[in-house]
Amino acid sequence: MLRTRGSLTPLALAGGLIVLLVLLATGCGSGSSSSAQPAASAHGDPESIFEDELHLHADPSGTLNLLHRLGVSRVRVYLAWKTIAPGASAQARPAFNAADPAAYPASAWSIYDRIVRAAAAQHIGLDFTIGGPVPQWALGPGAPPNPFSSWKPSPADFGAFAQAAGARYDGTFKPAGDATPLPRVDFWSVWNEPNYGPGLAPQATQQSTVEVSPNLYRGLLDAAWRALEQTGHGQDTILIGEVAPRGQTSGNQPGNFSGMVPLRFVRALYCVDDSFRALSGAAASARGCPPDASGSKRFAGEHPALFRASGFAVHPYPQGNIPPNVRTPGEPDFADLAALPSLASTLDRALAAHGVSRQLPIYSTEFGYQTNPPEKIARAIDPNTAAIYLNWSEYLTWRDPRIRSYDQYLLTDPPAANSLGGFATGLWFSNSVPKATYPAFRMPIYLPAGGTGGAEEVEIWGCVRPAPDVKRDTGQGQSADIQFRPSGSGAFKTLRSVPISDPRGYFDVRVALPQSGAVRIAWAYPDGTKIYSRNASFTRR
Repeated sequence: MLRTRGSLTPLALAGGLIVLLVLLATGCGSGSSSSAQPAASAHGDPESIFEDELHLHADPSGTLNLLHRLGVSRVRVYLAWKTIAPGASAQARPAFNAADPAAYPASAWSIYDRIVRAAAAQHIGLDFTIGGPVPQWALGPGAPPNPFSSWKPSPADFGAFAQAAGARYDGTFKPAGDATPLPRVDFWSVWNEPNYGPGLAPQATQQSTVEVSPNLYRGLLDAAWRALEQTGHGQDTILIGEVAPRGQTSGNQPGNFSGMVPLRFVRALYCVDDSFRALSGAAASARGCPPDASGSKRFAGEHPALFRASGFAVHPYPQGNIPPNVRTPGEPDFADLAALPSLASTLDRALAAHGVSRQLPIYSTEFGYQTNPPEKIARAIDPNTAAIYLNWSEYLTWRDPRIRSYDQYLLTDPPAANSLGGFATGLWFSNSVPKATYPAFRMPIYLPAGGTGGAEEVEIWGCVRPAPDVKRDTGQGQSADIQFRPSGSGAFKTLRSVPISDPRGYFDVRVALPQSGAVRIAWAYPDGTKIYSRNASFTRR
């Protein structure tokens, strides 16, 4: 989705933190496996992924230092093809070896080099997303006027760009004048929201009855996959998809530049119909798919990214005023958070149609709640409700072993966020005042029983996001306090200290709560700065 990013709006916080405009795609802390014991079922252990264009570019070291303090384990960095390619506004392709990173302007790569080095210094992983917008010389013919268009981009040219990126960040490349090679990047994603017209066009033709963007994306994936394999990244984490969660289904939509509902996009991407039968004949040919059975048998081998990728990425933004466990009514092809089981099923059935039984993991790489204030639109909700929904959403993500990451977009609302819009999903307002969502993100807490319980112990799920990094840096074990305050009055008192043994900071415990009141988590940084979760309400039955 297109959204407006704001300018730098720093806010000093206790302990020296600086508020930045960011996309936080989070699990809870660092690590790769979980030791927390769930109360009822198997669970995943989603990691944290963070994206920041403005602040990473303005101050890579300072931004990554902040993220380290917040416990973020991975940063999503967007390599926009048009901003790196030479002569990007020219109609004719300049003469250069597009697969050679040294053939690009050194100044175009320099900010990414700084980010890679700064991330390595902070022990933070990177997710390099390679995608549009597209250099003018790599666009296909017949593009109607549209300032955001990535119209029929050339797969060959994109593959060369992906090869240049892969070669530069393979762990051996030494930029001119540098004494040491750049650190290796081992986590990649291809394109952004290809089911959304500004990201890839046209979306559909013939009165929107024939999907086009899935075929375009399939070609881009093939080219990028080959390029990453050729540059030694074949065993890296490589995500595909990055789909927007919604789309248009009425009238002549999505047309050239609107959005295609993601599950329709996925079916066309894998060349299957609504019943998950392989397309054939004219319907297949119109979508760039093999028209006969023999071609269908070769499909998986000819498009390895679709079947061998490390995972399928989605931006499962909610509708806001709908609880996170409720699907958008009347929209079976949406892929918002509550619909992710349908996305998983669609992927499974699409792969199975081509004889592949693998289940692709799902990565959430953009997520957040628009709030009112400042936005007075239907899907914007008040910050207190958004805080509850954020924690509820992360709990649901943690409970689903198929989902490998959890995301928060943004940290600070764009300055344009106002009553008319602006995508105000930040944890701070644009004037640098924290929202209720800030403590909810920093240290989530959720009571799965809905905040009610009897005399028995109550399940309390939570996360101390920075704790795993602190343990790694100091060698000291970490614990958090479960605190309770009775309804009406009184101070918070610690009921139980919980060891944080999970590599990502999660815990799931049962605690006896004496009466109705509020529950929170308390934890302290090594410098003594104490932080708290939001207050979660509890009602004794």
